[in-house]
Amino acid sequence: RRAPPEHEATTPTNPITLSTCRIPTAQYIYNKPMADLAFNNFDAFKDAADEPGASQGEKVHVRVQQRNGRKCITTIAGLADDLDIKRICKAFKKNFSCNGAVQKDEDDSEVIQLSGDQRTNVKEFLVDQEICHSDAIVLHGF
Repeated sequence: RRAPPEHEATTPTNPITLSTCRIPTAQYIYNKPMADLAFNNFDAFKDAADEPGASQGEKVHVRVQQRNGRKCITTIAGLADDLDIKRICKAFKKNFSCNGAVQKDEDDSEVIQLSGDQRTNVKEFLVDQEICHSDAIVLHGF
């Protein structure tokens, strides 16, 4: 093999300058004042209900509760009042091959109870049937 000439080995073919570089160098970042740096402004302690357009009444909560041993119950709360809850429960029972019931909550809202851990099945069903959007469904549990 033949060694490259010295001017090719020392001179880069495509010099990268600070103005053409997309990734800022460490010197460029550290020379900026702290007020100009963009940090993540996420507040972990802020409630979801404090945000505009996202109240607790609009969310569908899918929870799993441990009964005894390996047995558990999936509860679906927060569905809209204008929906036919009994018909949705019947569709859940038929599609997931499980038992289910519609119960009244403390504040007179209807809650669907299904046997077994059906959280992911319920979310997929509600999104596929366009009953609610995926961002309006909150999955709880282990």
